[in-house]
Amino acid sequence: MDKPKTYRNSFIILLLVLVVIWGMNICLGSVSIPFSEILHSVLGGTLENTAWEYIIWNYRIPKAFTAVLVGSGLALSGLLMQTLFRNPLAGPFVLGISSGASLGAAFLIMGSATLTSLFGFSLITDVSLAIVSSIGSFLVLLAVITIAAKVKDTMTLLIIGLMFGSISAAIVSVLSYFSDAEKLQQFVYWSFGSVGNLSWQQLGILSIVVLIGLVLSVLSIKPLNALLLGENYAKSLGVNLVHSRYQIIIATGLLAGGITAFAGPIAFIGLAVPHLTRQIFNTTEHRILLPAVVIYGAILMLICDTIAQLPNSAEVLPINAITSILGAPVVIWLLVRKKKMVF
Repeated sequence: MDKPKTYRNSFIILLLVLVVIWGMNICLGSVSIPFSEILHSVLGGTLENTAWEYIIWNYRIPKAFTAVLVGSGLALSGLLMQTLFRNPLAGPFVLGISSGASLGAAFLIMGSATLTSLFGFSLITDVSLAIVSSIGSFLVLLAVITIAAKVKDTMTLLIIGLMFGSISAAIVSVLSYFSDAEKLQQFVYWSFGSVGNLSWQQLGILSIVVLIGLVLSVLSIKPLNALLLGENYAKSLGVNLVHSRYQIIIATGLLAGGITAFAGPIAFIGLAVPHLTRQIFNTTEHRILLPAVVIYGAILMLICDTIAQLPNSAEVLPINAITSILGAPVVIWLLVRKKKMVF
């Protein structure tokens, strides 16, 4: 069987798996709702049990869509960073953009006592957290772009990005040291990550951010393929390295920063899914890898969220813990079985 046909069949199977996992994510939760009732509501029917209908449309479906966007966006930004820096350990957080988002959230949460005394009321809401986190990630992104104009070596840019992350983490540590126990616990809970707190309006904003990042990534496919063989080879093909670097960094900043702002810092997905995809598809062609990581990221995030929800239980586990516990052994097994890394 020829490769194009094989890839086409693989994508059809992946999309079917994504639809099934998405449906399972909606069906399973702390409240047991019959599948027939969920299907009836999704198809436009009205349920007699209004509580069930509220749960389906105001919690489970937005949560499932958020998991798809978060998994897809983080996986895609991880692929962009690994290719740009030609480093298998690179992920969406290497430029310090997500650390900037965390710093913004830390300032709001752990500095809320001062802000409350100034304004007379608490400023901590899901919307305000998303706004300040977005501002933090945008400021770091702006700094990285400014430095990228002065630095020609990509590895130097990687190190500078890591330093931005270290500075942000250090400031968060100082804020944590002087914060009271209640605010510190609130920030720790935020850092666990969650895909279940977004309203339809917030989900719409996140969708736009991820869509822009996806479009920029698609426009970068040719430079990404060329960069795999080095910057000199990319130049010989007529790739504008400065423009391409800006485009890839902005796409990563939008994806990683926007997702962190709305869902918190979710680890592992961005680092592992690109490797998982390369091992399964056995290719470095970004026309194949880009859509594949988007789908794999969505599937893995939906599975992790379903497990974290602990069906038929009121408890919800930290999504960060589930992504690492579930995903790391799978990647280790694939790498050991393949004997070498496709990169």
